[in-house]
Amino acid sequence: MDVGLLLGAFAVGIVVGLTGMGGGALMTPMLVLFFGVSPLTAVSSDLVASAVMKPVGSVVHLRRGTVNLKLVGYLCVGSVPAAFAGVLVLKSMGESAQMQHGVKTALGIAILFTAAMLLVRAHMRLVERARTRDGKGLPQTEERPDITVRVVPTVLLGIVGGLIVGMTSVGSGSLIIIGLMFLYPGLKAGQLVGTDLVQAVPLVASAAIGHAIFGDLDLTISLPLILGSVPGAYLGAQLSSRLPGGFVRRALAFVLLASGLKLLEVSNTATGIILLLALVGGPLMWMHLRRRHGFPALASTEARQRRAAKAARAAEQVDQTTAADAVDHEDAAVSAEQARDAVEEEDGRT
Repeated sequence: MDVGLLLGAFAVGIVVGLTGMGGGALMTPMLVLFFGVSPLTAVSSDLVASAVMKPVGSVVHLRRGTVNLKLVGYLCVGSVPAAFAGVLVLKSMGESAQMQHGVKTALGIAILFTAAMLLVRAHMRLVERARTRDGKGLPQTEERPDITVRVVPTVLLGIVGGLIVGMTSVGSGSLIIIGLMFLYPGLKAGQLVGTDLVQAVPLVASAAIGHAIFGDLDLTISLPLILGSVPGAYLGAQLSSRLPGGFVRRALAFVLLASGLKLLEVSNTATGIILLLALVGGPLMWMHLRRRHGFPALASTEARQRRAAKAARAAEQVDQTTAADAVDHEDAAVSAEQARDAVEEEDGRT
């Protein structure tokens, strides 16, 4: 068993556990770029590993009740057959070098799209936070939101996502969740993630079965991926409450950008320039967007302000409690004094 492949799958699993995204978008290019696996074999092997890894997080969300099962059902109506059809499309293209190059190109495009969708998702969440703060957004309640399912757009979203996943192994998380955010803005973040994770289980299983039958599955690759990614995903889920998710997602977008460019065979010089621009310009643009929506430029500044406000509220509550206790003590002293005066007055009468 390839130890390097095992460790690589473990690292990818950690990222998936931290962010809920990036499984196929990281695993497949890792196999192609670092381990020399052919694109079709990489797609097939990654999907089989994902079919084992995906149910882990899904069970957690099902137990928490953060899954809209009606949405899952309509998504699967489109995605499950489309994922299997995506495998047949690949099979019809043959196994020539030209076909392998076509799969590699499609994979690169899908990964760059995933990186872009990560940024879109972050901006949409920032806008919703600003609307909620200003009293213009939907109220943040603990109850599950009551939404009306848009059947045709939801099924079409499943078809598009399933076809892309079947051909590239990328998009079961990133593509579907962005589509759900556009179609159902009333869904809370937990419901978005839970619904997306659960619908991805039959989607990826369908694609994995198709690739096991018609694709180029290599169990010597899939087995290390499974053994490494499952414990990595579990560890990442445990760390997700301790590490800043925003930083992890931005790092993931940067890695996806680099992977997509290399899969598209962009020259090293051009790749270096693009990555440098993203590394320098990306944070500046994000700080500008935060200021535009009324937030501090740095998330760390916002966190300090929240902690200071929380401490001030706690101190105010303590002061109010202390003042109330002092008033009660003073009232008790006055009552005792009045009682003594009444006793003395009664004694004087007798």
